[in-house]
Amino acid sequence: MDLNALRVFERVAATGSFTAAAHHFHRAVSSISRQIRGLEESVGQPLLYRHTRAVTLTEAGRCYYEEVRDILERLDMATEALNQPQAEPRGVLRINAPVAFGQRQIVPLLHRFQCRFPDIKAELQLDDRVVDPVREGHDITFRVGNLSDSSLVARQLAPMNYVIAASPDYLARQGTSDTPEALAAHDCLIYQGELGRQRWYFQQDDASKEVIYEVDGSLASNDAESLVRAALLGQGLVMFPTWLIAEELAKGSLVALLEAWRGEVMPGRRELYVLTPERRLKAFKVRAFMDFLLETVSPLPPWDRWRERLHL
Repeated sequence: MDLNALRVFERVAATGSFTAAAHHFHRAVSSISRQIRGLEESVGQPLLYRHTRAVTLTEAGRCYYEEVRDILERLDMATEALNQPQAEPRGVLRINAPVAFGQRQIVPLLHRFQCRFPDIKAELQLDDRVVDPVREGHDITFRVGNLSDSSLVARQLAPMNYVIAASPDYLARQGTSDTPEALAAHDCLIYQGELGRQRWYFQQDDASKEVIYEVDGSLASNDAESLVRAALLGQGLVMFPTWLIAEELAKGSLVALLEAWRGEVMPGRRELYVLTPERRLKAFKVRAFMDFLLETVSPLPPWDRWRERLHL
């Protein structure tokens, strides 16, 4: 049996798409389809139902997929174990992260990791949607907010610290704000993602109740970098995590407001996590990246250097 056909089947089954598998292997969709047909012929029964918009597993295909996935992972880990004593980590590391966080923080982190381990290739998928790391085949996933994936090993990295900020030019024209109530008179540039338009919450101290404030403005976008750019141009106020606008705050191109208040975009405190499917932790390349991550953000006391490096 063709081992490559098993790998193709695993990707089609995991993603529910011939197109996604074709992108994964950098091949034509027709090539993926032919290989799946050949596999079905070799096992003597259909493994997939083909629909117009999606591909689903037959009952036999579902059982086959569970076994094939385990076999391929064990095979990959066995191959790595043979090379591990003599070689450095190698292979393709698949990472998923929110768009702005990936651009601002993961790209430079990944660059340093690959400089240390040049045999590592990386596939970095940036997406603000909450994706299933197992289904999508990600080795490492960075995520903000509450977690619900019981099959994943999660490590909390740091809290998300939000800051209201605007350009000096905007503040010279419109004035500053000392209280959240004063935001009603300002042009607030708002992030609008898959959960809808963000609302701004404020808390003056840990003992006080979070209060939601209705804000509005001339621009809403699902792209954080575009909103930051608009704020730099003097269009209005933004509220973003400090890791996103730390460079602008340090340069003075954005100025922080309401520093006596803690801001949030959802009720409660949100955290930043790194997630890994449990079985993938055994892979040499994944362990190497996690070790590098923890080394880079080496905690003494816990997570202080991470917060310093990522400006959290």
